[in-house]
Amino acid sequence: MKFNFPYLSLLGCIVLLSLTSSCTPTTETTPSSEQEMTQEVDPLPSWNEGQTKESIIAYVSNVTDPGSPDFIPVEDRIATFDNDGTLWSEKPAYFQFLFAADRIRELAEDHPEWSNQQPYQAILDNDMETLAQQGMKALLEIIMATHAGITTDQFDMIVQDWINNARHPTKNRPYNELIYQPMLELLTFLRENQFKTFIVSGGGIDFMRPWADNVYGIPKDQIVGSSVKIKYDYNNGNPVINRLPEIDFIDDKEGKPEGIQKHIGRKPVFAAGNSDGDLQMLRWAAASEHKSFPLYIHHTDAEREWAYDRESHIGQFDLGLDEASEKGWTVVDMAKDWSNIYPFETDGN
Repeated sequence: MKFNFPYLSLLGCIVLLSLTSSCTPTTETTPSSEQEMTQEVDPLPSWNEGQTKESIIAYVSNVTDPGSPDFIPVEDRIATFDNDGTLWSEKPAYFQFLFAADRIRELAEDHPEWSNQQPYQAILDNDMETLAQQGMKALLEIIMATHAGITTDQFDMIVQDWINNARHPTKNRPYNELIYQPMLELLTFLRENQFKTFIVSGGGIDFMRPWADNVYGIPKDQIVGSSVKIKYDYNNGNPVINRLPEIDFIDDKEGKPEGIQKHIGRKPVFAAGNSDGDLQMLRWAAASEHKSFPLYIHHTDAEREWAYDRESHIGQFDLGLDEASEKGWTVVDMAKDWSNIYPFETDGN
């Protein structure tokens, strides 16, 4: 089934180290020090050589050097990453919405009234233009219908099944393959230098928790996201936590610094996003007492991924693009800076 969403608004890196040896015996066959070995390894092999890559490596080297005036203690090396459009793709719609749409189709047999009731009818008819016209209220109604009224364990299993089996409507790939290889390398590079990496996303916290550890190497307790209200029930000796049809927290825009404070308790020194919804998080990182590194991903590659920014209804990058330019923040030009977009490209598939 193909979709048309023209208006819709809403890990580790594996570095292969190959040490060649001469057939002629020599008096020294290994590097003289561990430092020499490290220098031979490119920590960001899917990043093209240039200012962007150099600035990332230089920053990490600088703030992890005990002799540097910009040295950051390990406990303050906090790195936060948006998910949609920053760690994986987000077109033609946010992947969590595509999950919700698939759930509507699965549940439709038990809800015959949906065939004549909006916003469900629009999904069942694949009429995304009509759906978009109904605004945020309709989208929230869909989320509540598909994400609530079940236990947290049940929701976890449903998400796991979807992420393992569903395929993207235009790329025809599993969603967990549409992650950015360069960002996986960046996450690993930071962790190897004792940064603690977090996801801080407008997406649902319980939608990301079931798979993010396997995909990004970021454990459940290092994920900050939007959430619905929940309630504990002893359930006749079988305790459960039920998901309620009420929004608890929206982790977007101003919500991102608030979520960081609530769940992490430290300002990030490295923060990456791709849209105006991430601007407040990058500002929060830039306000750190330590040397910070705000990073924006600019989607400029229509051939390998998508190209969009100021006018996009998904991942709009307008105010953030201007502010990044004004303040000298690093902006990744996806077409220019990344030699590969997805991991399967490095495999030749």
